[in-house]
Amino acid sequence: MVSEGCYRYHEHMGTLSIVATPIGNLEDITIRALRTLKECDVIFCEDTRVTAKLLARHEIKKPLQRLDAATEEKKAGAVCVRLEKGENIVFVSDAGTPGISDPGARLVAQVRIELPGVTIEAIPGPSALTAALSIAGLEDGTFTFLGFLPHKKGRQTALAHLAKSDISTVLYESPHRILKLLNELREVQVPRVIVCRELTKIHEEVVAGTPSEVLSHFTLHPDTVRGEFVVIVTA
Repeated sequence: MVSEGCYRYHEHMGTLSIVATPIGNLEDITIRALRTLKECDVIFCEDTRVTAKLLARHEIKKPLQRLDAATEEKKAGAVCVRLEKGENIVFVSDAGTPGISDPGARLVAQVRIELPGVTIEAIPGPSALTAALSIAGLEDGTFTFLGFLPHKKGRQTALAHLAKSDISTVLYESPHRILKLLNELREVQVPRVIVCRELTKIHEEVVAGTPSEVLSHFTLHPDTVRGEFVVIVTA
């Protein structure tokens, strides 16, 4: 139960809006997200240059403040100060839904601790995770999301777990490590993978098969080893 005093405190503070933005096609943004961007006092973003392009596309002019993974904890304090003053603040990552293998989670956690009465709202929209799953055809609808695998410590353990799991697993991977990952999945004898590349963009591609088959595809077409990858390891 929230006391009357807490309600008064809440009313004088601003709102933190966590806004999902396009993962590729700039038309993939909701009417609510555009309205929130237009009405806020300031936008904190992972990269001001990326967000500036999105705002220009939709003719929105707002002050931008950088808040990336390296500065998230430090800048969270500045966000709290502005929320206490009653400002309405938006946070966006470069693409997709903040906090999903992107900055945002630590910001939200710190705001919740320092300002327990403040409103934090989700403005849902694009996510590479849900976009890939929607075209993967996983009939049981059950999956585990691991984001990016560890680069070193714990990587082999995670790979071994993937080979034994009876639940499909979704991973993110960069173009610099996708071939290495596919080779590792082949070595641990994962039966099948679905790799989605450049989702919603002009060169969107989905390749499915054994890790060996998918690895051969990208090895034979090195010009396609670019962009962001979503890898679904099927059970």
